[in-house]
Parts: sequence; C-alpha cells; structure tokens
Amino acid sequence: MSSQPIRVLDLFAGAGGLTAGFHQASDRFRSVAAVEIDPQAAASYAETFAEADVFAGPIQEWIECAEMPTDIDIVVGGPPCQGFSNLGKRDAEDKRNLLWRQYAEVLRRVQPRYFVVENVPAFVRSQQYEAFFAATLPKGFLQEYTFTYKVLNSADYGAAQARKRTVIIGHHRDLEAPGFPEVTHGPEESGSLLPYRTVREALLGVPLKPDMDERFNEVRTLVGNRAVPGAFCIRELHWSRNYRRISVERFKNIPAGGNRTNLPDNLKAPCWLKHTTGSMDVMGRLYWDRPSVTIRTEFFKPEKGRYLHPSENRAITHYEAALLQGFSEDHRFVGSRTAIARQIGNAVPIPLARAVAKQLLTAF
Repeated sequence: MSSQPIRVLDLFAGAGGLTAGFHQASDRFRSVAAVEIDPQAAASYAETFAEADVFAGPIQEWIECAEMPTDIDIVVGGPPCQGFSNLGKRDAEDKRNLLWRQYAEVLRRVQPRYFVVENVPAFVRSQQYEAFFAATLPKGFLQEYTFTYKVLNSADYGAAQARKRTVIIGHHRDLEAPGFPEVTHGPEESGSLLPYRTVREALLGVPLKPDMDERFNEVRTLVGNRAVPGAFCIRELHWSRNYRRISVERFKNIPAGGNRTNLPDNLKAPCWLKHTTGSMDVMGRLYWDRPSVTIRTEFFKPEKGRYLHPSENRAITHYEAALLQGFSEDHRFVGSRTAIARQIGNAVPIPLARAVAKQLLTAF
C-alpha cells in the first residue's frame, strides 16, 4: 500500500474533531490547514495539530486574504447548523446557514479529489442543501463534482454516544464514489456486529470525584492579546461545579436512569408541576450500560438534558464529556470552561469521523 501523505484541509474546524478522526484512521492523513472563527477553538486546534496552518477568523476573510494551500486531497468541514437544527426555533434566514457557499467556493478554488460535509440530519431538508446540490448539476459552479449523503449514528461506529449526523461525501466526477462505512456496532442481539460501546466502558477508570480544579488556574495560553486557560489534555478537564442546595437535593432524589418526573413535588420547579409532558431527559441520569445521549454544548447543566452522572450527584464533567465524544488523551483544549464545553459539544464524535476517514482511505 502507498505511504504517500493524503493532504487534508479542515473548514469550520472547531477544536479538530473531524481531523482527530482522520489522524486516528491512518498516519497518511496530514492536516495541512484549518479555518475556525472562534479564536479559542482555533487555539485548541493549533495546540493539537501543530503541523497545520490555522487561520483564526471568518472563512470569508480567509478566502479573500489568505493564500490557499495547494495539492489538497480532501476538504472536510461542518458549516454551522444552528439555523436549521431541530433544537430551538429554526430560522431559514439565519446567516450561518449561508456559510455552505464559502465551503463550496473553497472547493471550486482548491479542487480536491474528495470532500466531506457533516451536519445535523435536518440539513438535507433545507434550502441550503438544495442549493448546494444544484451547484453540482451540469450548469452549476461545482459541476465537476457530485456527492451523496447518508444519516449516520455515531453509536453504530463505536462511539459511546448516540448522535445522528448527516454525512455528505463528494468526489470529483472523474473519480468513483468511495461509498460509506459499514456499520460495525449494534445492540447485543444484532449477531455479527460488535455490541454498542457504553458509558461504563468510556468512563472506565475515571475518578468519581472531580480532581482537577486547581489545574484550571495553573496554565495559560495567549490567544490574541488575552491569556486564557489551557492548553489542557483531556484528563485535566475533570472539573467540579458548585450547585445550589436544592439542585443537590434534586440529584439525590433521581434514581438510576431516572429524570425530573421522579422528583417529589416539593423539589419540582413550578414549570415542571404545570407541564408533565415534554422532554423526559431533563435532569436525567445517563445509563451505565447504554451509549450516552448526544453530548451538546451545555452538557454541564443537568437542566439541559440527560447529563447527570450515572451514579454521582452531579453533572458529567468536561473530561467525561470528552471521553464520550471519543477524544484521545493527547488532544488539547484552550479556553474558558464554557468555551471548552462548546468545543467538545460541537465536535463530530471521533469514532464516526474515523470510520468516514477509513472509508475514504480505500479510495487512495
């Protein structure tokens, strides 16, 4: 097999979840450059992938001002999806929805052999997807490319987390479609597949009591003109949080696998007493022997979902969330606690990215 490097450009890179998956898939993948608007996420990427040229700023500025890398084999990226996410109010006019155009413009200029776009499942029902697809038709400005998509669940590829993402894999029309990775994991009764990876497996060996609070104040990295916390390896993210007394009482009254409905009325918030329907994940405990729910950006807030530790009276820590996302111990994070939580929650689960990368590897 050839050992020639496969050069990767990462757009909307975040802290580097997609790149991490590609690097885990094969040492042939080389991160050449990355673009990320969030300066703290860009710093995390740069600390982890020192060989990459990281641009910290809007992709529009990078397109206008930067010298684009040459000989790129694969472009990867996940344009922001908040405008058409199922969470909250969808807004078709959200300016972030239009960033696919910048992604497409980079494809037109860089001319990679393949490209990967990841996004929420709802993306393929959006006007933006239709416009992206139209650009690849015979009269479109990306007519030399074509693509297919599939909605993939990260748990099916070895992540200890159920998280569905639309994955688009595109290729130059002169090349064959590389296809999508075969499912490797499933329920225990699924026969030939490996069993789903569980929360218990992902958190094996993690101290039950957070023990890295002092470390948070010990290291600083200069981001622009500002010194911010980090860079931390993921083990150093095992931070505690101060809770109100009523919150701790609520946690104590939620059994294994339970949620807000298990609370006595005197511990329920007024809105929970009035509304007995809706999300049952609110103030819920993760199950030890299942994959976790989707790790979002506010996983440290139990009121935002099923983010209570399976047995401890606290939310999962940043370290535990990073493990459930599949980050390796040598990944580095820079930023405030909120910024790092956002970086972790916005990332593609690394096992899913690795499976996509391995599939693309077969095309080389």
